Amino acid sequence: MERDAENTAPVRDIILLKQGEIVLKGLNKKYFEQKLSANAARRLRRFGRFHIYTIQSTVYVEPLDAGCDMEGAFDALKSVFGIISLTRAAACGKTPEAIAQKAIEYLAPDMERARSFKVESRRSDKRFPLTSIELSRYVGGELADAYPNVKVDVHDPELTVHVEVRDLAAYVHGAPSPGAGGMPVGCNGRAVTLLSGGIDSPVSSYMIAKRGVGLIPVHFWAFPYTGVAAKEKVISLARQLTDWCGKMRLAVVPFTRYQEAIRDNCPEEYFTLLMRRGMMRIADRLARDNGCSALVTGENLGQVASQTMEAMAVTESVCTLPVLRPLIGFDKQEIVTLARKIGTFETSILPYEDCCTVFTPRHPALRPDRAKLEAAEQVLDVDALVEEAVLGVEYVKLEGDSSAE
Repeated sequence: MERDAENTAPVRDIILLKQGEIVLKGLNKKYFEQKLSANAARRLRRFGRFHIYTIQSTVYVEPLDAGCDMEGAFDALKSVFGIISLTRAAACGKTPEAIAQKAIEYLAPDMERARSFKVESRRSDKRFPLTSIELSRYVGGELADAYPNVKVDVHDPELTVHVEVRDLAAYVHGAPSPGAGGMPVGCNGRAVTLLSGGIDSPVSSYMIAKRGVGLIPVHFWAFPYTGVAAKEKVISLARQLTDWCGKMRLAVVPFTRYQEAIRDNCPEEYFTLLMRRGMMRIADRLARDNGCSALVTGENLGQVASQTMEAMAVTESVCTLPVLRPLIGFDKQEIVTLARKIGTFETSILPYEDCCTVFTPRHPALRPDRAKLEAAEQVLDVDALVEEAVLGVEYVKLEGDSSAE
């Protein structure tokens, strides 16, 4: 058990983080573990001083002084990708007597509330003299004596007491809480994510960050057709995403000139598709300028006219980088459910329009002919419009309440 530098007594309460699919990474596992530990450390800075170390696929988060906010730290770690479950636990010596006594003391509030319990033990330290079953029986007997009003029920207990005998110490804890799952942010490179003010794009950003991708959100702003309130709404959405995606820098792209050029020179039925081709060109340029390897969109097959297979093909064709669409097969209710889970839904439905609603055609092309679309686009000075937009980008630094990575 690690010890406080100013106090030789073991720290009473620690947090145990169980890795998710990192455990399957073989010889590359160390790289992913280091990313996870670094992300967890950054997430915890505002809650005090912690020592974080990994042994046998478990990450130990140990407070280094009594002033650490353990409740805040625990809640913040629930949204760190790469963790499948987490629990607060108490450490003790590796003897049956010490383990039983710690369980009686540490889990007193849980035992007093429960009507039934059982003990589950795991021992990764095979030098421990009792088998897992023998240890469970011993600790269970001691708990039953200490709390005679709580019956033992090994089939359907109200409370499961967990005992883990590991290299440094033994640990006792109650039921673990689910973690965010996925892979540590940053372990799978970086991407630009197109962030509108709607419901879908924050969810798609969350989903691709869950696969270990660091994100640069890009928002297209058509002032004065879309006002300052619309931009502030997107900044709020991006800031909410930092709880999951880590610290980010939002790129706000001035898109008015590009849209006006389309409106003034191109057939109305192609307005939306030409606008999206412009967005993809600019996003692709920003991605390459910032060392990103892909673009991310919230497109969902068939949801609107610009999201048919043919329409997505003509908008994607201007990109040099792959386009990732994590929501492509979702229905709307599934997306809404995820938006509520990650906390972006209420902000997304605020009534401020984004640039996608500007100059909307009355009869948009559903299955556009690529040759005709490209011919209609020839009247635009695309290179100059892209360059002007890129040069006018405003960057907004985002750090959420949890000071994420």
